[in-house]
Amino acid sequence: MRNVLIVGAGPTGLTLAVELARRGLDFRIVEKSAAHPAGVRGKGLQPRTLEVFDDLGVVEEVLASGSTYPPIRSWADGEVVWEGRMSEIRQASAAVPYPNLIMQPQWRTERILRERLAQFGHEVELGTELVGFEQDEEGVTATLGGGERERFGYLVGADGGKSFVRGHLGVGFAGETFDSERMLVADVRAKGMDGEHWHVWGDITKKVLNYSLCPIPGTDVFQFTAPGATEFPEIVEEVLWQSEYRVNIRMAERFRVGRVFLAGDAAHVHSPAGGQGLNTGVQDAYNLGWKLAVGDDALLDTYAFERMAVAEHVLGLSTRLLRTGDLKRDEETQQLNLAYLDSPLSRGPRGGERFGALFEEQRGPHFLLLANTSQGYGEAVRVHPPQEGQEGVILVRPDGYVGYHGEESGLSAYLSGFGIAAPAAASS
Repeated sequence: MRNVLIVGAGPTGLTLAVELARRGLDFRIVEKSAAHPAGVRGKGLQPRTLEVFDDLGVVEEVLASGSTYPPIRSWADGEVVWEGRMSEIRQASAAVPYPNLIMQPQWRTERILRERLAQFGHEVELGTELVGFEQDEEGVTATLGGGERERFGYLVGADGGKSFVRGHLGVGFAGETFDSERMLVADVRAKGMDGEHWHVWGDITKKVLNYSLCPIPGTDVFQFTAPGATEFPEIVEEVLWQSEYRVNIRMAERFRVGRVFLAGDAAHVHSPAGGQGLNTGVQDAYNLGWKLAVGDDALLDTYAFERMAVAEHVLGLSTRLLRTGDLKRDEETQQLNLAYLDSPLSRGPRGGERFGALFEEQRGPHFLLLANTSQGYGEAVRVHPPQEGQEGVILVRPDGYVGYHGEESGLSAYLSGFGIAAPAAASS
């Protein structure tokens, strides 16, 4: 029996696949579409997502092929009437190695993740649709198109806002679809526009957008967006891909039903404001992956506890940004301040915080223990000297958040209580 079936090969499903692959789990990732999707779609990668991609070994390619967001140039009557940025370009630091929002078309983000997955000997099974599943206490039996049936330990629905997995579970998707709030989104080529600016037509002072053209790095393509539009202005000379977007703001009523989990857009859909949706899905997968590898039931319960709270917060943020029309981006949208302070996994003064240090030492599927210790904790825990002024020991989870902060005498019980690791015998 394989460990996991991942349904959906967007950024969420691919992130989870890479995470499981590097841990040596046996899984399949299936995608009902016969071809990899086109379209820029989600294009903003937040600083916290870049930290995730650092750990997964893809951040260098993401940065090399992407770019920071260009300055905005606002037009009226053929004249430039305003120039500025969504946010100032920040310098990297030890605590924030990737401080800037990076523009990267979703198709390229997915390609980079697929290439990383291939390095572990796995690939997406295109044209493979999940058509049914049943679960019991021991596992999940999935039925794929053509009648193929296979048994898995767990199933993860990362199959988008119209998720078959969520529907088959009967999980509600509470929220609203605003049919009156539509946006035309397209990948286009445009006449005479430079690729160094994000060109906007409207009234910036009144936060009114007629349409915009955002250049996509490494291409001659612009992403065109126009609220309420059905036609393209004359400046657009070729349309490569287009879609009509309706504002959807919804969240699943449950993220876990037995051995089946929901992640990404299958669990929550956002307005595009603030660039939160894709990033939240990536971090769902990052939270879930190491817990699936451990396989402890109480630990797996913390996925829904932690990520439902985050999704609710981020939905509120993206909805507010949509309503205010604010283009400015700051710490609130970077997702660096998200934390799991109330989680059952969080112990001690710093429990649940993003650790925000020693990123090189964190890379890999292990826990990081900051302590002067003679106790052996096995291969799952990498030991590192404590930070200057540190009180007690700090155990950093594989996803970069502090799990335990306190006296070492309580650490073994913390680890074993969630089935996370079995400490080795103390060295003599």
